[in-house]
Amino acid sequence: MTPTRADALLLLNEYVQNPNLQKHMFAVEAAMRAYATKFEEDVDWWGMVGLLHDFDYERYPDLKDHPYRGSEILRTKGYADDFIETILAHAAHTGKPRDTQAKKAIFAVDELCGLIVAVALVRPNKKLSEVTVESVIKKINQPAFARQVNRDEIRQGAAELNLPLDEHVTIVLTALQNIHQTLGL
Repeated sequence: MTPTRADALLLLNEYVQNPNLQKHMFAVEAAMRAYATKFEEDVDWWGMVGLLHDFDYERYPDLKDHPYRGSEILRTKGYADDFIETILAHAAHTGKPRDTQAKKAIFAVDELCGLIVAVALVRPNKKLSEVTVESVIKKINQPAFARQVNRDEIRQGAAELNLPLDEHVTIVLTALQNIHQTLGL
């Protein structure tokens, strides 16, 4: 099955009630679409990977279940193995090889999206337009800020994409700024 955004949104709405988790999914979708454009790949397919990468997390937050439960659900709905394997690769604990650009990208953008949103939320106006690449990199180097964000994965993700950290941050920040209304930031 080739997923459509409409199919993905139905699944997202069925499994994700938390509005902040939904916004995270939209953020990762936007970042994946930006990378698909950069690498001249299928923008819609990559976007759907981003949109669905954590759809099972609210129901199955334990690492023994997430993202495995989601992959089972996607499989029963007829999603292709390469789509499912790409989603599995976003979580380092699965041990899935990141042997495609899409797998590298989903791993690279997941934690960074969370950090960028956290940086926006501490701005006086809570606007992504006020966030700069420099301010994000500064916060990457401050482990006390947004402690739950894995900085090693952000750095490793940029390295796997063969990009300098500032370029990686620029791509993802720009993608999120482009959907600021959806994110409410």
